[in-house]
Amino acid sequence: MSMPSEQLMRVAIQARDKSFDGQFFYGVITTGVFCQPSCSARPAKPENLRFFPTIASAVLAGFRPCKRCQATEGTPRVARLVEVARHIEEYADERLTLFNLAEIAGLSPSRLQRIFKKAFGVSPKAYQDAVRMRHFKQSLKEGDSVTDAIFSSGFGSISRVYGEATRNIGMTPKAYRAGGAGEVITYACRNTALGLMAMAATDKGVCFVQFGDNEVSLVTNLKGEFPSAELSISPAQDAPELDAWMEALDQHISKGAPRPDLPLDMRGTAFQMKVWQFLLSIREGDVLSYSEVAQQIDKPKAVRAVASACAKNRIGVLIPCHRVLRGDGSLGGYRWGLERKRALLGSERERRAE
Repeated sequence: MSMPSEQLMRVAIQARDKSFDGQFFYGVITTGVFCQPSCSARPAKPENLRFFPTIASAVLAGFRPCKRCQATEGTPRVARLVEVARHIEEYADERLTLFNLAEIAGLSPSRLQRIFKKAFGVSPKAYQDAVRMRHFKQSLKEGDSVTDAIFSSGFGSISRVYGEATRNIGMTPKAYRAGGAGEVITYACRNTALGLMAMAATDKGVCFVQFGDNEVSLVTNLKGEFPSAELSISPAQDAPELDAWMEALDQHISKGAPRPDLPLDMRGTAFQMKVWQFLLSIREGDVLSYSEVAQQIDKPKAVRAVASACAKNRIGVLIPCHRVLRGDGSLGGYRWGLERKRALLGSERERRAE
C-alpha cells in the first residue's frame, strides 16, 4: 500500500489523527526519532519531518522509535528487529555474531537472518558494515587521520577498508579527505512507471537520475556527464543506501508516495546551481513559467538561461525541472520526453487535489 500524499500526511500529523496510524511513519531529523501520526509529542517544524512507509524504512534511515507513542507497539516481531538494529548500531565497532544477535531477538540465527533481510533489505552483517562506514566517513570529515578513523570505526585493519568491495565508499580514504579527486560513481538501473531509470551517486549524494529505453544508452549518458570518473555498477547488497534511494524514488514515481528528500550532489555553473536550488522550492502541484523563475531568482532578463539550466539538469524528478512551463502554459521542453513530463505533472495535480 502506498503512502498518502505529503499534504495529507502533514494534516494528519497536525491533527494527531489515529486513523492514519500504520499507514505511514514520520521521522524528526532534529531528535532522530520516528513516530506514529497520532503521537502526542510536541510538534516538530515542518521542514524537519521525513516520511516513511514502514517501520523498517525509518530504522534503515537511522531513526529510532519514539518512546511516547511506541511506534513499534503491536508489532512484536518488528520491535525485536528494531532492538537488534539498535544493538548493532551501539556496538558496531565490536565483533557481533549472528548467534548473539539471534539471542537478543529470541529467534534462531537462520530465521533472524531471513526476516532481518526481508525487513531491512540487507543482512545483519551488511547493516553493521553500513554503520561502520558511516562512522568512518564521519571521522574523516571531523579531521581524524585515515588510520585512526579505520580503527575507531571497528574495521580492525587498513586492508578491510581499502580491499573489500562491500565496504567501498566510492573512493580511497585519502581521496575522500582531499575532496573526492579520482572519485568513483556508483550506479544502478530500475524499471519504473516512467520507464527504465538510472540513478548514480557519489559519497555526497545523488548526482544523476535519468530515464531511457535501455541500460546501454543510460550508462553512455552517465559516462558523458562524468567522463573523468570511474563508474561502478553496484548490486543492492553492496550499496544498501543507493538501493533504498532508488526504491524511495520508484515509490514516488510509480505509487504516488511523496518525493523523497535525498542528499543531492549538484554540479554546474553558479547560475545553474541557483536555478536548481530554486526549483527545489516549487511545491508539488505548482508550476511556474521560465520567466517567473527568472524573476524569482532576481534575474528577470535571463529567461533563456533559465530554460537552458532546466534542460541541463541531470537529476530528474528529484530536481523538479518538470514544474517549469512556457509562458503560454504549454509544456515546453523536457530532456526525457514530453510524455514523461505530462505524466509527472498529471500525477502531482491528482495528489494535490486529494
